[in-house]
Amino acid sequence: MHGDLKILTGSSNPELAKAICNHLGCQLTPAVCETFSDGEIRIEIGANVRGDDVFVVQSTCAPVNYNLMQLCLMLDALKRASVGRVTAVVPYYGYARQDRKVVPRAPISAKVVADFLTMAGMNRLVTVDLHAGQIQGFFNTPVDNLYAAPVILEYLRDIKDEIVMVSPDAGGVERARAFAKRLNAGLAIIDKRRDKPNQAQAMHVIGDVKGKVAIVVDDMIDTAGTMVAAANVLMENGAKEVMACATHPVLSGPAIDRLNNSAFSKVLVTDTVPLGDKLENCEKLKVLSIAGLLARSIHNIHTESSVSVLFV
Repeated sequence: MHGDLKILTGSSNPELAKAICNHLGCQLTPAVCETFSDGEIRIEIGANVRGDDVFVVQSTCAPVNYNLMQLCLMLDALKRASVGRVTAVVPYYGYARQDRKVVPRAPISAKVVADFLTMAGMNRLVTVDLHAGQIQGFFNTPVDNLYAAPVILEYLRDIKDEIVMVSPDAGGVERARAFAKRLNAGLAIIDKRRDKPNQAQAMHVIGDVKGKVAIVVDDMIDTAGTMVAAANVLMENGAKEVMACATHPVLSGPAIDRLNNSAFSKVLVTDTVPLGDKLENCEKLKVLSIAGLLARSIHNIHTESSVSVLFV
């Protein structure tokens, strides 16, 4: 067993960290996360952590580079303060979309970030819905890749109409099938052609959606181009209503405008990424908290209990 449980947070998602502490019945350990006048990050841990079991909550969302560097410096500060064990709780793992070489002379960004975190002093990683499961293999430390499915499924089970889970592309079929199985629902797939990054064109639907509530499920919504194109095709194929659910609401660029003008009646997301003003500007967004899920995982890791019991 390691020492006392302590929770720290950077500046990317402090509200989620506070919610986790509320579930665990503890207080956030103070830490200074500031910048010098030239933009350099200043970190200082505000309490003794020698020998303790410390969890640092920090999503690597926008501004991605700043939040990633802040996390690395916090890990280094803890390592140099003789922490017993430090676990990085990264609800949204940025730089995950380049997980292999698909074109010549391209980096494997997910591996670079894994090396950053490991060299900075991380002993374990907790994350939610990695963009690609094989990213776990980039680490030589334990990785707990949690799934937001239990939180989203709890909401979807209250829908009374017949539903069909829809994958927006071939790569997400496994995720949509898992949802469909647990909801005893149908399954459909969008045949999609992508011309260039962040732009997608949905072509046609494989499966029966006529007269049903079609729910498009994905791990993230970035510019929302894929999601909106999928919604249009589903409505054209006779869907009664179209909803969306995704774990990570990145929502960059024109995403909010696209969702506001889309056929979606509701867009379910979690709080792995803070929405700020975006939530006020889009009435279709419904945020479900994963604080309880992360709190249970932190408790189980601290007490050396099983984390797999949290999987659906």
